[in-house]
Amino acid sequence: MSASAAPAVAAPTAPDPCPEQVDALAAKLAEYLPPEQVARVRAAYVMGARAHDGQVRKSGEAYITHPVAVAGILAELRVDWETLCAAILHDTLEDTPLPRAEIVEAFGETVAALVDAVTKLDKIRFASRQEAAAESFRKMMLAMATDLRVILIKLADRLHNMRTLDSMSDEARRRIARETLEIYAPIAQRLGMNKFKAELQDLGFRALYPRRYAVIAKHIAGQPVMRREAMATIEAQIAQRLTLEGLPFRIVGRVKSPWSIYSKMRQEHKTLEQVLDVFGFRVVVQKVMQCYHALGAVHALYKPLESRFRDFIAIPKANGYQSLHTVLFSTHGSPIEVQIRTEEMDLIAERGIAAHWAYKANTSASAGGASSAQARAQDWIRGLMSSEQAVASSSLEFVENVKVDLFPAEVYLFTPKGDILALPRNATALDFAYAVHTSIGDRAVTARVDKKLVPLHTRLQSGQTVEIVTAPSATPRPQWLEFVVTSKARTAIRANLKKLQHEDAVSLGHRMLDRALEALETSLERVPPERVEKFLSEHRYPRLEALLADIALGNRMPVQVAQALTASKGPAGGAPAPASPERLLINGSERGVLTFATCCHPLPGDAIMGYLSAGKGIVVHRLDCPNVEAFARTPERCLVMDWDRDVKGDFMAALRVEVDNRPGALAQVAAAIAESDSNIDSVEYRERDVNLSVMEFGIEVRDVEHLAEVMRRVRRLQVVHVVRRL
Repeated sequence: MSASAAPAVAAPTAPDPCPEQVDALAAKLAEYLPPEQVARVRAAYVMGARAHDGQVRKSGEAYITHPVAVAGILAELRVDWETLCAAILHDTLEDTPLPRAEIVEAFGETVAALVDAVTKLDKIRFASRQEAAAESFRKMMLAMATDLRVILIKLADRLHNMRTLDSMSDEARRRIARETLEIYAPIAQRLGMNKFKAELQDLGFRALYPRRYAVIAKHIAGQPVMRREAMATIEAQIAQRLTLEGLPFRIVGRVKSPWSIYSKMRQEHKTLEQVLDVFGFRVVVQKVMQCYHALGAVHALYKPLESRFRDFIAIPKANGYQSLHTVLFSTHGSPIEVQIRTEEMDLIAERGIAAHWAYKANTSASAGGASSAQARAQDWIRGLMSSEQAVASSSLEFVENVKVDLFPAEVYLFTPKGDILALPRNATALDFAYAVHTSIGDRAVTARVDKKLVPLHTRLQSGQTVEIVTAPSATPRPQWLEFVVTSKARTAIRANLKKLQHEDAVSLGHRMLDRALEALETSLERVPPERVEKFLSEHRYPRLEALLADIALGNRMPVQVAQALTASKGPAGGAPAPASPERLLINGSERGVLTFATCCHPLPGDAIMGYLSAGKGIVVHRLDCPNVEAFARTPERCLVMDWDRDVKGDFMAALRVEVDNRPGALAQVAAAIAESDSNIDSVEYRERDVNLSVMEFGIEVRDVEHLAEVMRRVRRLQVVHVVRRL
């Protein structure tokens, strides 16, 4: 439906609940929308008022006042008429009998889709951490990936709810405030909508911690530099200096918000009195070069604090934010933060992705910055959704991954070619590898940071140049999940591990079924295909690979499957046949479906057996393990196993070491283990008295011979009395 074909505005069936509010909205819209589109928004109001007739808010106001207020918030961003109509109707599908088809007929499919998308977001309960809440949040992200206007409506909805929170119960206030601080304010920040973010944080802080808010607000009001005279003096001095430099500018004084001060106190472990930079100014100029000119001017006026200068123009934040930040010492003795940016940067800093519509309305402005902000937002959301689709994670896991990305305290890093990558604080070299490309991360073995070789778990600092060293044979390891911080790295590792686990399970399951079929003097290739298909169909397996994986994971007994495929009934009495005496050979590469028991830590060279545990797959034990006796009760789950000729990787072993209780004893033992080319995974003191200490080491070795070499080296130490394998 074209914008010019506006529907007729029908009169509401009930008295108009908020005529003044609607007239004010229409007047605001008339500043940037043509009359026919303003008429469409009025028509949406009429439809919404009719649908919500008789409904009231907790405050006692007519319910329609809320969606109209949401539209008013969005009108300040100069959004299009479709977004405004959807905002007014956003609760109709959820809370009224209004059919979706009526919205489509009146305003088109786009408006109906926006209303539908926002409707799916209602009833979110993040505080409960329930699966339903997480799934609802995942739907929101999917909707955002399709149309960013969905989150604009939701953020405006949340902002008005926060402004009118007083009418809610104490429990509801705290829950909504916590949701706001944990999810909605960070999303606004991630999308560059700093104005929304600041108000959501302030309102959420006041509702969740009213006493803390009051104390900090009182402290801010009592700051000496907050006096009108002091503010005016500093502003006048800066303005005078910029004028002498011949710069066109506007200057705005600002005060750090209570939430910002509270967050700084928590992050930097400071008291309220130690947070000094509560006062600042924003200088807005016309061109980028004028930003640096203005920076030199204010540095000539007041002494800068060197460690507090940040150039976000040369290196923008992930949400598109650009500005120069510097902290100066004023004549009043308190630090002053000065932000310097262009008009375009200022608009994007305040509105983020919403600046797009302002630029559309203002053709004289360059749309490059707004488009860039939207592009970054789209890239972020697409990255989240692609990661989400790459691994069949739970909704709760997805929410946690998103939360990681919602707090981008960034470090800025360089590739060897000079490209800049922004990663969250505490990001590792492996996070960097996955940020470059998933395939680089999957094949990473080490990294060069400023041309020095470092492990993949090394934490990175801003300004470092990082090069990733890869190997074609390298694959992700489960241990990687313990130190990566980005959602992209985490989900990519999980996806690859699940793929490897499935492939390993299929391969191992095939070998196990082959052994069971050999005991019945046949093989899988000799079983008629129709019999295999019948078995798969009866047990609801989509394909043979799924059955083989299930066997490896212990969910199906290979002997029983072999009997079914061969139509064998087993021994007399119908009891299952014993497990095949054929040995199942392993080489350590099957770790996705093999578990090496922690009670006995089997190593290559040990006599071993396997026990099929449902869901865990095969658990490998040493034959002399005390737990093996209990397995005899279920012989059908026991497997005869041995090591293959070509064993791969390192294996865990446990050592008990008794040493003299004196300084340096632990260091001597650790050095001996290291000299034996073994890594220490863990150390634990078991007993300790005046003369003797008993320590247990978890170490990595290749086989029993390697372990024996480690034990010999440790035993030679004068401080060591006893070395024993556990």
